[in-house]
Amino acid sequence: MKILKQGKIRTIADEKEVRAIVSDIIDDVRERGDEAVFEYSVKFDGFRPQSDETASPFRVPKETIEEAYKHVTEIEMNDLKRALANLRAFAEAQRGTLTEVRNFQPEPGIFLGDKVIPVDSCLCYVPGGRFPLFSSALMLITPAKVAGVKRICSCSPISPLTGTIEYKTLVAMDMAGADEIYAVGGAQAVAAFAYGTDSIEPVDVIVGPGNKYTAEAKRQVYGQVGIDFVAGPSEVLIIADENADATTVAADMLAQSEHDPNAKAILITTSEGFGRRVSFEIEKELMILRTAHIATPSWNDNGEILIADNIAEAVEYTNKIAPEHLEVNLKGVESIFGAELPDGLEVLKELRNYGSLFIGKYTAEVFGDYASGTNHTLPTVRAARYTGGVWVGMFLKVMTDQYMTAAAAASISPAVNRMAFSEGLEGHAIAASRRFLADEK
Repeated sequence: MKILKQGKIRTIADEKEVRAIVSDIIDDVRERGDEAVFEYSVKFDGFRPQSDETASPFRVPKETIEEAYKHVTEIEMNDLKRALANLRAFAEAQRGTLTEVRNFQPEPGIFLGDKVIPVDSCLCYVPGGRFPLFSSALMLITPAKVAGVKRICSCSPISPLTGTIEYKTLVAMDMAGADEIYAVGGAQAVAAFAYGTDSIEPVDVIVGPGNKYTAEAKRQVYGQVGIDFVAGPSEVLIIADENADATTVAADMLAQSEHDPNAKAILITTSEGFGRRVSFEIEKELMILRTAHIATPSWNDNGEILIADNIAEAVEYTNKIAPEHLEVNLKGVESIFGAELPDGLEVLKELRNYGSLFIGKYTAEVFGDYASGTNHTLPTVRAARYTGGVWVGMFLKVMTDQYMTAAAAASISPAVNRMAFSEGLEGHAIAASRRFLADEK
């Protein structure tokens, strides 16, 4: 693998200072509740309560949500509705694949089963820092709603322009089906929803991206609540050959770079000439891109262009990197739908570590960010080796059950008795045979 441009090695932020700050915030929220949440919100976000004194100072009142709709244009509403419809349709299709097992018999008389049920409550954390990511509200709340979660909470830091959550984010939260919306963010929000305060009832699961303090807070409260994963800055990896369009690939790489100065965009190509053309197009677009103040340091520090000897090498490297977003832009790749993989593209079968895959020159990663129907809340920094992104199953529990006839219990009891004794657990061994001794009395 030849390196045309190399970026810095990234890891999830794990600084001692961040860990200590977040730990102190969590402890403070647990001890002082709403008072601590309020103080941190004022300190970090300039928060002022929107509710009356009898309600939660952080919960967004119905009137504010209704007012937000007045600030969203008809075109914007139609865009939100289209994205929501696609997300809901795909989440429903995913939910349909999770069927329950009933009356399975590994042996005669042993009946095993399971049921798939939603968690009781969740928090969908929507970032609200550099950009108002209203699309994340749709991505997080929709699968929870389809899963059947009874109490869906959503929160986001306030917008300094409005004094509450950004208008489109509020509308997206409401449209997607949030039952409770709170104007609070950061580590203090994670702590509040994990442990509860006087005005915030705790939840069972917390999902959603955020800055390094929010991510660290999720890490520290895991166990008290479930979480999706600890996410870092966004990333994309593109596998392309000389047949791809350099301007399109450059645009896709900068689309990731503008997320954050720590975002990462990687191109792996078998053509050095193509790699150089993409580099040229990136530099050219950075001269006119309005978000160049973010995208430029991101590209300069973290961007990579690698020249592979062949596609197989590109695939091997990709599986090692396990990118959040993966684009495959190779000649003939579109023909895989409705036909066997063409020669040279069997490699698609070998790609196994990624958050979400985008196939072909027409399939922009940004389509998945907003409206195509897959979820954009995805694992980063190699976490795709062991987990996928947020989906309807993240809000569901698979709970097993079993029933045995007397004959089946009598048949399996001696084996369990012997196994328990072998492990030194006499109480287990006795429990395995006790009911039959009782029957004999």
